[in-house]
Amino acid sequence: MSKKSAPKQALSSVRIDKWLWAARFYKTRSLAKQAVESGKVHYQGNRVKASKEIGLDSIIAVRRGEEERTIQVIALSEKRGPAKVAQTLYQETEQSLLARTSISALKQAQRISDPSPDNKPTKKDRRKIMQLNKME
Repeated sequence: MSKKSAPKQALSSVRIDKWLWAARFYKTRSLAKQAVESGKVHYQGNRVKASKEIGLDSIIAVRRGEEERTIQVIALSEKRGPAKVAQTLYQETEQSLLARTSISALKQAQRISDPSPDNKPTKKDRRKIMQLNKME
């Protein structure tokens, strides 16, 4: 028997966890599901369940660590493909891009003004630190 391939139909909606996985925001679908359920992903400004169906032009806010992105869905996909293809599924909003660049510049300025020491403290330095802590 030969299998007949079904004609490809354009998707009208996709589960949010599948889309986040296909767009390469998370390595696995279970990580995407956990992020949605823990409130790190908002759809149209609201918390949703992982089974929420999203469509084109939806606005999604994704928080990963200290970084938060607000993106607009441009294309839908249920399958994970190459990174170049995944980047064509969404577009980051202007406000989100400006906020991320300003936070990045602020962090870089803080690193320059507060440099880390060149080496670890010696035993003598650690003793002085312990003495100072006892005084407090």
